[in-house]
Amino acid sequence: MPCRVRVIVAQNLRAARPRGLVRGQQNGRIDLEADLRLRRHVGGGQRFLDPPTAPQQHAATFERRRPGRFTAQFCEGATCHFDNHPQIVAAMGASANSDNDLIEGLIGPAGGRIDKALAEASGLSRERIKALMGEGRVSLAGKPVLQASLKVAEGTAFAISVPAVAPAEAVAQDIPLHVVFEDEYLIVVDKPAGLVVHPAAGNPDGTLVNALLHHCRGQLSGIGGVARPGIVHRIDKDTSGLLVVAKTDRAHEGLAAQFADHSIERAYMAVVGGYPVPASGTVTGAIARSNTNRKKMAIVEDGRGKHAVTHYRTIERLTGASLVECRLETGRTHQVRVHMSSIGHALLGDPVYGRTPSALRPILQRHQFCRQALHAAELGFVHPVMEKKVHFVSAIPADMTGLIDDLRH
Repeated sequence: MPCRVRVIVAQNLRAARPRGLVRGQQNGRIDLEADLRLRRHVGGGQRFLDPPTAPQQHAATFERRRPGRFTAQFCEGATCHFDNHPQIVAAMGASANSDNDLIEGLIGPAGGRIDKALAEASGLSRERIKALMGEGRVSLAGKPVLQASLKVAEGTAFAISVPAVAPAEAVAQDIPLHVVFEDEYLIVVDKPAGLVVHPAAGNPDGTLVNALLHHCRGQLSGIGGVARPGIVHRIDKDTSGLLVVAKTDRAHEGLAAQFADHSIERAYMAVVGGYPVPASGTVTGAIARSNTNRKKMAIVEDGRGKHAVTHYRTIERLTGASLVECRLETGRTHQVRVHMSSIGHALLGDPVYGRTPSALRPILQRHQFCRQALHAAELGFVHPVMEKKVHFVSAIPADMTGLIDDLRH
């Protein structure tokens, strides 16, 4: 069956938006920096707190936290007598002589499945709860529990013994990072072109993960029990722009769910050869590994590969090229590069999916532009812990703006 590429003329695509570091209060979005109050916990760094929801949290959540963090969230002043909070004194005593973090409490009023109830009470992810059950570290009323689907009643006593977080295999390296936003749950970075996201064959170190291990040292509560950043999506080495990374199991699970249901908002700015016709539209075509070149992705026949949808819009006509905004409905490997190439408008500088028009090669050589002209410019999602809509914007980097300016003239 032949490959299918479908282009739909877009009648009502969104208009261009103003750009800034964090967009606030536009189209119902929340300016996180204004809406959430910044505080500093005792002996710690900057963090975010949503005070109105604090009294609704289960006591077990409080028992797990360190005293300084607890007092910063729920006490009136910077100093506190722990006698006022006997529940955390008990928790401290239970784990003072152990490498494990002991979480104890009572099942909340909702009851239900044990993995869900314990996740809500402890702040751990459901997958982490299941793993700890498999290790015999979860008990109900003093008896070990192994079945995640077990129904549990309100008020049942539970205990979770969380082992110390294991060190990550990757090595922490002091690599400069452009941090757009950070709290105790996640971090948003603006990745420069040339930086690989994750260690792999050919790139054992010098990656974004190595940089995050250094930057977030002591702040990672562990993804699956390992002190590592939770990579929920990636952008290519030679693509610049925004990337969100989880610092906790709970954030990792919440972000992964949003990527899975395609509710993450992502927009890329690209410079492509020629002038797309129609100027705005939608490209639909499943993407999988190419049959002829395993290093490339390709649009494949129905029934194979992963469904992929890209909405594009021409922002500006340049000399022999166009500045295009691509909004992703799905997020597949090399999606923008493959889809734009499939309609005859490959990205300038892309060494894999297209050739730069001969008339434009001298311009790229003059700017020493040696990468695909692609930048992850916008990233929006619901904060997995604060449950607030956040949206970030990154300006097109200097190497691409220089190229675009030259193409204007």
